[in-house]
Amino acid sequence: MSSSSRTLLAFLTGCATGAILGVLYAPEKGEITRDRLTYRLSKYREQLEKLIADLIEGKNLPDSLAKAEGERVVSDAREKAEKLLEDVDRLMAQIKNQNG
Repeated sequence: MSSSSRTLLAFLTGCATGAILGVLYAPEKGEITRDRLTYRLSKYREQLEKLIADLIEGKNLPDSLAKAEGERVVSDAREKAEKLLEDVDRLMAQIKNQNG
């Protein structure tokens, strides 16, 4: 994974974590907090899906990497991003269960 890909993934992870913690500790009603968290998680999910698509297309891979190394990097990044997507989906389901 290129440095820019790692930086972007770390940035998105940090943003999502900060947003979740900020929303969870906000002094508002639970319903409003859950709605905001659901919205932010859905946006985070969209960003991760775009990152996965970009990695699969090879947009963030430098030309100098060997093909096998590039494929391994993309595979590792895809697995990590898909795990994050599963976590987001699980959090959204928990929020929906609390609402309904």
